Amino acid sequence: MSATDVALFADADAASRLSAKFAAMDAAKFLRFVIADLFPGKIALVSSFGAESAVLLHMVAEIDRAAPVLFIDTGVLFPETLAYRDALIARLDLRNVINIGPDQNQLAQEDPETFLWANNPDRCCEIRKVAPLAKALEGFDAWITGRKRFQATTRAALALFEVEGEGGRIKVNPLAGWSARELIGYLDAHALPRHPLVAKGYPSIGCIPCTSPVKPGEDARAGRWRDKGKLECGLHTQALSQPLPHPLDAPARDAASDI
Repeated sequence: MSATDVALFADADAASRLSAKFAAMDAAKFLRFVIADLFPGKIALVSSFGAESAVLLHMVAEIDRAAPVLFIDTGVLFPETLAYRDALIARLDLRNVINIGPDQNQLAQEDPETFLWANNPDRCCEIRKVAPLAKALEGFDAWITGRKRFQATTRAALALFEVEGEGGRIKVNPLAGWSARELIGYLDAHALPRHPLVAKGYPSIGCIPCTSPVKPGEDARAGRWRDKGKLECGLHTQALSQPLPHPLDAPARDAASDI
């Protein structure tokens, strides 16, 4: 069965009903069903190789080590993240990790001094993350994310399946209902290496300029874009399956307009 064979995801309501149907299913079995049966050859895992990424990467490797894994190298990532990516690729024998990144001509025009994050973080995320991923996902019917409900208030109602726009690409969130305890338990059970920055107070890890340690009692993503009035990078707030304006044609905007 393929999602294209039947109208499983006709709209958001249909996706919600399907999410409820699979809510109690074991995450690894659910992921195998999604990769092997629902979207065979048409789905990719998008991984930041961040704090908890090893869980999904391990599950995918157990299903198909050659499954596409998209990694967005923004050009301003922590060196620890790049080293962790390489270590997990070797540890899990991942055979199809695809590194993607921003257009260099665009960076030269809009962010030549790598300082756009300071005055327009939304635009910085658009050109360094959103546009590259939108292009990389062309040809895929679905993509897998590692988001969880406990991570932030913006993710509290996260479903297993989401539809991007009108009949658009499907977004799959296998770990939506997992707790922090379950994630740690999985990492321990499979002896998976931790991202080195987690021990230094970084439960959520993005780009260097916009990631800071989290204080006790704070939201797990409180260290992302601290004091910027920004909660998400944009990958999950717009339909990447819809045609995006070419970044060079898009007017720069004041980040405060989105707050």
